[in-house]
Amino acid sequence: MNDSTYILDDALLASGGKRFVNYLIDYAFNYGFGYVFGLFLVVIADVLDSFGITGFGFWIYNLGQFAWIMIGIVLTLIYYIFVEGFFGISLGKLATGTIVVDENGEKPNFKVIVKRSFCRCIPFDALTFLGGSRGWHDSLSDTYVVDKKALQEEKKMFYEFKLIGIPEQE
Repeated sequence: MNDSTYILDDALLASGGKRFVNYLIDYAFNYGFGYVFGLFLVVIADVLDSFGITGFGFWIYNLGQFAWIMIGIVLTLIYYIFVEGFFGISLGKLATGTIVVDENGEKPNFKVIVKRSFCRCIPFDALTFLGGSRGWHDSLSDTYVVDKKALQEEKKMFYEFKLIGIPEQE
């Protein structure tokens, strides 16, 4: 380990309350997104039906509960992979001022975000961060959800401290 590499302090981890709010906001968005997606499929089926193409509409109207659950899981994966992969935050994290980082306080790479998102499919994963735990999708993907401002301040202080004793360059 290099002494000039920042290592995340566990004191920066987001509280269980913030994690719960993150979950509620993201769940509400996913629910609404799924509802709009379902309406979109029905509209597409009706448009195709007006052109005499009835197979898609018949298929949509006869999808079973399992298929809709799978569609919901896929939509959730797309949401988290997209927002956390490109922005490092979800809508819930944006609202609570938290961010997803790796152990060095940096944005995780896309592969890690995909792994983190798939870990969310583990049953009862949403409950694992309650009681002070990091949560399965955090620990299995080696990611952390931290307070963004506190992380920025601590990293700034860490790197400024490393500059002590180094002569200034002109």
